Amino acid sequence: MSGVLYRAGRAGIGPRRPGGGSTPGGGSRRPLLRRLGAASGRHPWRVLAVWIVVLVALFAGSKHLGAVYSDNVDLSGTQSNTGLTLLQAHEKGAGGYSGIVVFKADPGTLESHSTQINASVSALGKLPHVTSVTNPLSGSSPAVSASGTIGYSTVQFNVQPATLGTSYTSQLDTATSAARNGGIQVEYGAGLEGVTRPKAADIHSELAGFAVALIVLLLIFGSVLGAVLPLATALVSVLAGISILGIAAAGITFGTSSPTLATMIGTGVGIDYAVFLTTRFRQQMINGANPAEAAGFCVTTSGRAVLVAGSTVAVALLGLYASGITYVGLLGLAAVFGVATAAAGAVTLVPACLALAGRRIDRPKIRKTPVAEAGSQQDGWHRYAALTGRHPWRFLLAGLALLCVLAIPLLSMQTGHVGDGADPASYTDKQAYDLITQGFGPGYNGPFTIVVDVGHNASGNTSLASHLQSDLASTSGVAKATPLTPTPDGALLTGTVIPSTGPQDQATETLHNTLVNTTLPQALKGTGYQGYVTGLQAAQTEFDQIVTSRLPYIIAVVIAVAFLLIMTAFRSLPLAIKAAVLNLFSIAAAYGAVIAIFQFGWGRSLLGISQNVPVEAYVPMIMFAIVFGLSMDYEVFLLSRVKEAWDHTRNHHQAVATGLASTARVITCAALIMIAVFISFVTSTNIVIKQLAVGLAASILIDATVVRLVLVPAVMHLLGTASWWLPKWLSHILPRVDIEGAPEPPAAPAAQGATASTTQAAQRAG
Repeated sequence: MSGVLYRAGRAGIGPRRPGGGSTPGGGSRRPLLRRLGAASGRHPWRVLAVWIVVLVALFAGSKHLGAVYSDNVDLSGTQSNTGLTLLQAHEKGAGGYSGIVVFKADPGTLESHSTQINASVSALGKLPHVTSVTNPLSGSSPAVSASGTIGYSTVQFNVQPATLGTSYTSQLDTATSAARNGGIQVEYGAGLEGVTRPKAADIHSELAGFAVALIVLLLIFGSVLGAVLPLATALVSVLAGISILGIAAAGITFGTSSPTLATMIGTGVGIDYAVFLTTRFRQQMINGANPAEAAGFCVTTSGRAVLVAGSTVAVALLGLYASGITYVGLLGLAAVFGVATAAAGAVTLVPACLALAGRRIDRPKIRKTPVAEAGSQQDGWHRYAALTGRHPWRFLLAGLALLCVLAIPLLSMQTGHVGDGADPASYTDKQAYDLITQGFGPGYNGPFTIVVDVGHNASGNTSLASHLQSDLASTSGVAKATPLTPTPDGALLTGTVIPSTGPQDQATETLHNTLVNTTLPQALKGTGYQGYVTGLQAAQTEFDQIVTSRLPYIIAVVIAVAFLLIMTAFRSLPLAIKAAVLNLFSIAAAYGAVIAIFQFGWGRSLLGISQNVPVEAYVPMIMFAIVFGLSMDYEVFLLSRVKEAWDHTRNHHQAVATGLASTARVITCAALIMIAVFISFVTSTNIVIKQLAVGLAASILIDATVVRLVLVPAVMHLLGTASWWLPKWLSHILPRVDIEGAPEPPAAPAAQGATASTTQAAQRAG
């Protein structure tokens, strides 16, 4: 099989291709990124001024436009949406926005408190945006438990209740004050959680993340300035990204988790990118380089890797649009805003701050020898790198075995919707859920609405209605099926099916599938009528199924894009295949951690979760895109150093060892920071955010240790020089991209030609 080994020219030796520095004619022109880095280093105050002006403008624009976030999902074309549309067209007020108010009498029964109940129901009906309220004590359609102590009212709204804001809770409290004053417990359930849930205090998570990151950075850099600089630049970048998201959210409906997701990802990559540049800058200071030129040099080298890594993360996140679900795609776009501003800050704001810090980057010191890129040839990382080269098969098999063990829970993954039942016990929607379960059964928290389109004269189809009710009631998993009644215009028959299991149970999803695919088609066979299963529970079930079915498309798109990027950037087919395969192993292990904690319940109480919950349907999809993108970050940083050493030495095993030793300490430190940022978000009250936080932290831990430090060097040692193989026909097709550009290092006035011993002495003097 014909192929080529990609060989880039050594830095400063021979002609360079356009954009790389020297031109074939012998002249030189500085590429854009190098000019940008140099300008940031020479004019730091101008860069800071521009960032301040831009940040203020973005923040002001976001506040002025007023961002609106909502979890509305378009399910057009699904059978549940078709049934809902029919119901809304033929029965006024049906299928709209609703919520439930639950009453519990203790002692006595609700009937003995009828005066207070009736007064509260009447007051609820007079609230703004309320179109109707049912009375649990109504003689025609009572909603009272068999014990007579628990009942509920269904409140219909003309707007989505979540848009009314948390201040609407006080109006609900005022309306139900008669019942409360009469000693009746009142809770607000399904449909009203968007109003009554306490606003998530994710700012506490963010502050905790920054605090832990500061501690890690202090230990890494050994100086206050070196630790604060990456945090400060990341904070500015994240604020810019959140402000851009706020401006976009004024015209586009993003999900309620979008700001937290953008903050989480933007903070993690923002600190990481700044750490990579700061570490290289400090090495240049040790080597005696001029601060302004060193700052520009860092952008020209590590800055390129940052842009490639950031682009990979952004492309992976935008790959969520391949799901065909706008809601999921917009979650990815929201995170892209955080990544984009983090990358922009890394190549402009960070070098400006580094130039201002100069040789004071190590002050005030809190440890004698802060971390830099280069270390002694006899340090632990160099010895470890040599060890992987001597026993690559042992490292490869041990690493793969560990990942396979961690991924075992993936075989039992159950996706679904995390409902009110998993909320903290202090939440009113959780208490309402428990009261409904206690008084009526778990299925009343997620009923199905049956809609049968008979075209006309539904009141005349009494035998069909009776037969259908009997079939529905006898279906396995059904606790109760109400009689089917005609709509006022006689076009539809409608009824309700109560599952015997709760909304989060797998059995409830199975019942939904049975009703849609078996019970209704068989009962209506030969009639020419069409039946639908609709309602909130049916819509949520179909959304979960659609998301799960689209996951393979997301995986294919993200892997394909990342595969092409690695192959193009490093001119290697084996490295691209290796990156895709190992990242799949890494993500599978991270999925296993999420399933073990949330679905199996291993340690869930430590996260404040009251019961085992399924993995939220879209979490695996979003996790895959984010994790794959972030994994490629470390892949790019490691391989760029290996390739740089390969270009200079042409000794493959030495290049792998040098690349691993020079990046291991930095990647490990950066991973610790990102893990700290992600894990701090487990304090969020939003379980989806908890799942993402645990999954991302686990994936970074696995990727930065097992994959990056064990599997990657082992595979590259086994491949040998074939690591750089690329078929000739691909070599001609693929564009040529410099990851680090191999520019000349900045001149060091007093340290030109310093020996290794001099460098090590300077490092010890630090």
